[in-house]
Amino acid sequence: MKKVSKVFYITVVLVILAVAFGAAFPDQFEEITGNIKTFVATNFGWYYMLLMSAMVIFSIIIALSPYGKIRLGKDHERPDFSTATWIAMLFSAGMGIGLVFYGAAEPLFHYAVDAPTSEEGTGAAFKEGLSYAYFHWGLHVWAMYAITALALAFFQFRKEEPGLISATLKPLFGNKMNGPLGVLIDVLAVFATVFGVATSLGFGAVQINGGLNHLFGIEIGFTAQFMIILVVTILFLASAWSGLSKGIKYLSNTNMVLAVILLIVVLIVGPTLLILNMFTETFGLYLQHILEMSFRTAPLEGDNRSWLDGWTIFYWAWWISWAPFVGMFIARVSRGRTIREFITGVLIIPTLFVSVWFAAFGTTAGDVQNSGIDLTQYKTELVLFNMFDNLPLSLILSIIAILLIASFFITSADSATFVLGMQSTNGSLTPPNNVKVAWGVAQSAVALILLYVGGLTAIQNTIIIAALPFSFVMILMVIALFKALSKEVKSGK
Repeated sequence: MKKVSKVFYITVVLVILAVAFGAAFPDQFEEITGNIKTFVATNFGWYYMLLMSAMVIFSIIIALSPYGKIRLGKDHERPDFSTATWIAMLFSAGMGIGLVFYGAAEPLFHYAVDAPTSEEGTGAAFKEGLSYAYFHWGLHVWAMYAITALALAFFQFRKEEPGLISATLKPLFGNKMNGPLGVLIDVLAVFATVFGVATSLGFGAVQINGGLNHLFGIEIGFTAQFMIILVVTILFLASAWSGLSKGIKYLSNTNMVLAVILLIVVLIVGPTLLILNMFTETFGLYLQHILEMSFRTAPLEGDNRSWLDGWTIFYWAWWISWAPFVGMFIARVSRGRTIREFITGVLIIPTLFVSVWFAAFGTTAGDVQNSGIDLTQYKTELVLFNMFDNLPLSLILSIIAILLIASFFITSADSATFVLGMQSTNGSLTPPNNVKVAWGVAQSAVALILLYVGGLTAIQNTIIIAALPFSFVMILMVIALFKALSKEVKSGK
């Protein structure tokens, strides 16, 4: 079972070719990825919007249907992890660095720089910025993760299939998934995962660099980011070597503790009453306008299409590229739970947490902006730290934030090496350490190349491209899952 599959060798070659081309021809790499990204965003934006909305609808239908009683495993099995640890693990894998990177910066941008539909700098834009942040990080994201993870967990633990994306498509293609077609499917999943996780690692390196620059004057640039990625790579490989139940479990719980501490302190030292009022109203606006936001494509001139491409389409592509990684990881830690319990937990708890998070950090950033201090003059990775400068306990807050980013960095990369190891060893639940190390090095190499050739722009271009082919696989997974669940209920098993 632990034998390395063709998927490993094929994907490693593809990753090496992409990294080598980016290193040798950085300008051409950035230009090519930029052109492809523009084509995908322009021509498939509507498709991404429909796909993500369909995932929400489908997940709710499954949870409320008789399928919800089915257990992800045998009928006698119970969860491997406590509910608290389970939530911490799925949350750390599914969000991580991005929350800290965008927590203050995204709502601030929508409010003060470029609002989706309102006039910048107004109260309406302030509220709209928060509700769109909830939208980008809330139900749609977690529904997509839930469906991907559900398909993997159902076939792996209920039907005893290998933990591979290709195995979830057997109800549609049968034994063809054991041949070249199955290899192609798994290669797409692994390739998307490598670039999706590399994106997050790039964000993490940039923001840790920004925090160290802000606190200690360390120069912002590729050299510092290279050293950060090198150090963190050594740390997450050490964690990956220790195994799932040890390293990732402890790191995930650490992440949640640090995140909750940072959130509570900001709630206390920030504009507490304003945060509570803004959360209450803007979460209501999110629920009220969720259908409108879900299907907005900005088709006409003057609809602010550039905003949609730069934010919603970028996010949807990012989450799709993360789907195989997060889906496999959530599936692995969810054995023994019923489908209803699983979907309810994956959808509701993270959505509420990220909404409170953005309300706290986004409202505080907007309040600092309104006090006459222009936070928009700073790069995205520096907004958070300059916001802290205007709060009590600023040094402590900045140090906690850097530790949290580093911890999220290690957890995301650690989880990804495990998932990539599974996918390239025929679904082994205990992939060999040498395979995990190889994938860990590959992820870091891709993150470094993307930073080298064009920084965050190259990162954003690449994920929008990597997500498209895997999105078609996700549609097939939904159809196959529905077919298998229907058969399960009819058979009475």
